[in-house]
Amino acid sequence: MTGALSPAPVVVLDEIDSTNAEARRRAEAGEAGPVWILGLRQTAGRGRRGRAWETGDGNLAATLLFSTDKPPAEAAQVSFVAALAVADLLAAYAPASLVSLKWPNDPLLGGLKVSGILIESGARPTGGLWIAVGVGVNLARKPIDSERPATALTTWRDAPPPSPIEAIEILAAAFARWQDVWLRLGFPAIADAWTARAHGLGEPCVARLGTETLEGIAEGLDGDGALRLRLASGQLRRITAGDVFFGGAS
Repeated sequence: MTGALSPAPVVVLDEIDSTNAEARRRAEAGEAGPVWILGLRQTAGRGRRGRAWETGDGNLAATLLFSTDKPPAEAAQVSFVAALAVADLLAAYAPASLVSLKWPNDPLLGGLKVSGILIESGARPTGGLWIAVGVGVNLARKPIDSERPATALTTWRDAPPPSPIEAIEILAAAFARWQDVWLRLGFPAIADAWTARAHGLGEPCVARLGTETLEGIAEGLDGDGALRLRLASGQLRRITAGDVFFGGAS
């Protein structure tokens, strides 16, 4: 895999409410990016579905702001690009065999949640979209109050974990490599790489979709990134949004 794209520059902030909120403010002020925003202290981090994201001392909280002319549905595929980049970051400091990805974009370490990815976007006045790729990684400590089993990178190392400033350099380079693959080869190449690291495919899966809960076997990704879930009746359901659970994994 070659990296034709250079990593985006990094802006380091001592304290911020939320790196995604800062990316939105910059985008709405006309900034196009690409730029990584790293918050050494994040006071109001957010996760998917409006959940709070706890950023402990020494953990990574960063957002990539960039612009694209892709239509919204295609631009959303960036969540899989981000998951692959986080997987590379984790594999740089822990055994790669422990790193996996749970649909749609939850990086796991030792089968436990170690990272969160939040994608937000909006229309640019000059056309196209701004995209904010928010990434939180538990480098030094896991959340104190987590609703799901979680871990931190330091648990799986004898040496101290990387600092957020060290980690963002690895993450930015990995994201640039996978973004280059996405732009040159399209989503099928990203889907293949994601599937190679997927957690739980071929296993029993519970999908919670808000007002509906489904149980079946997770068969894999559809062409647009939806999860194919085979129900006991034999019916195939496409899961495009929701939470999925495999056994005891988060």
